[in-house]
Parts: sequence; C-alpha cells; structure tokens
Amino acid sequence: MKIEAGYDIAFNFAQEVPIVLMLSVHPSRQPDLLTEHRIELSPPVKSRNYLDAFGNICTRLVAPRGLLKVRNRFVIADSGMPDVSAPEVAQWEIDRLPNEALVYLLGSRYCDTQKLSDLAWSLFGNIQGGSQRVQSVCDYVHDRIEFGYHHARCDRTAAEGHEERIGVCRDFAHLAVTLCRCMNIPARYCTGYLGDIGVPRDPAPMDFSAWFEVFLGGRWYTFDARHNHPRIGRILVARGRDAADVAISTTFGPGHLANFSVVTEELYDGSDAARATSLIPEQSKPEPSAMLQFA
Repeated sequence: MKIEAGYDIAFNFAQEVPIVLMLSVHPSRQPDLLTEHRIELSPPVKSRNYLDAFGNICTRLVAPRGLLKVRNRFVIADSGMPDVSAPEVAQWEIDRLPNEALVYLLGSRYCDTQKLSDLAWSLFGNIQGGSQRVQSVCDYVHDRIEFGYHHARCDRTAAEGHEERIGVCRDFAHLAVTLCRCMNIPARYCTGYLGDIGVPRDPAPMDFSAWFEVFLGGRWYTFDARHNHPRIGRILVARGRDAADVAISTTFGPGHLANFSVVTEELYDGSDAARATSLIPEQSKPEPSAMLQFA
C-alpha cells in the first residue's frame, strides 16, 4: 500500500522567534519513504535537525517576523495490515524490564499517575494477563471520554480528562498511558498520521493523531483508546512520555497559528505518485492548539 501524507501549516510572528518543529517521519519509518521528505519553509529560513532523547527527529530554526509557512508532502509505503494484536501477551515483572522501558513507568507532565493509582488498581487489579489488562484500560477510557475537536485543551492532564470526561485523541492517550503506568505496564505516547483507511471517512478536516504503545512480553505493541480497534496505515512521527515531549511545534516566544491542514490518503493503483507535489487544500482545523506548545 502507498499512502500520501503531509501538512500545510503557517504561523504569524510579531518578532523573530526560535522554534523547534517535530514534523519529520520517525527514523523507524524513513526506509519506507518512496518520495523526497523535506520540510519546506517560506520564506526560506536556515534550519538544522537533531535527534532528541527519545530518538525523534527535531528541526531547529529562528522564525522571522511575519508569516512563516511550513509545508511537506510525501508518499510512503505501508504494509496495509492493521495494528498487531496481542491477545495473550504477558506483563513482565518490573525487574525483568529493559532499562530503557523504566522511564515509561513514571509520572510525567500530563500523565499524573499519583492521582490515578488507587483508581487504576481498583478497576484493573483483578484482571489477569498483560494484554487483557491493557485492553480493559482501553475499553474504560473509550467509554469514559467523549471525543470532540471543540473539547481540545492544551494543558489538560490525564486526571483532569478523567474528571471532565471530554477530550481529543491526546486525552484518550494520556489517560490510557497513565492507567497502564499505574499498573506497572510501561506505556509511551505516540503521535503521527492516521488516515481514514479501512474505515468510514470522517467528514471533519484531517489532523495528526495520538495513540500509545505498551511493553508486553518483550516488545512494544500499539493500542488506541480513542478508536479502540486495530487501524491501518499509522505513520509514526514521534514517541515520548506524553504530548509535552512530542509537540509538533514548540515556540520560544509569542506567535499565532495562521493555518493548519493535514492530509493522509491511500494512493490506489494507477495513482501518480507525482501528485505528491500538489498543493494541500487550505482549510482550518478546529482547535489545533492542543498539538502545539509554547515555552
């Protein structure tokens, strides 16, 4: 399967502002790229990439005063298979976990484990088996939170999401990650592209998506509390402890989001991959601020 993906984002700045962008496909998916993957900046601005502590590709630049357009469009190969299910995978004891997994047991900025630990053990403590426990967490979160783009709030924690019972995909992921960590299951937050492939088309404008991964039986498995069933065509951009680690943009000064649109579409047989150079339609996404971060 081939997937065409990309974005067209614009910011307005009243002065020069340093920015860190996290908009590159994750290194684990770079070998699957079929076309050039390049962040285009208008006006042209010098930028440089680096890998952060979690292995994500970050882009540093200083935005000039005025409008800055950020654009990318690419084609990537995908297996076309849904997320790998883990119906009978065991949870490992903490002492058996690899060192790099331990950080994903700890509380973080949006995953306030200390506030939800008692709840987690009361709900999931009697469930046997790692994957069964994680699926029970997903079922609970899926039923607990009402999804809506108008519910987006960039500073909502997992505990607040649990109490408010509303949110967007990041809130589903934060609550599920937190409950898993409370149960001593390493869980990490993921963000990337997820188009309407193999499911009915969502009439709302496309957005980046959030899901999570858990460490069970010696490897990481994908789970998605918002959709709560395996999906096709995830394109990972970044992983971290929570959304603070993987914001698509972090600005070190005041700025205004002027445009935000995302495309993720399956390319069918006979489609010309050259259309990856076409323009993304201008359309505004409701409340995209939940994907951004201001230092």
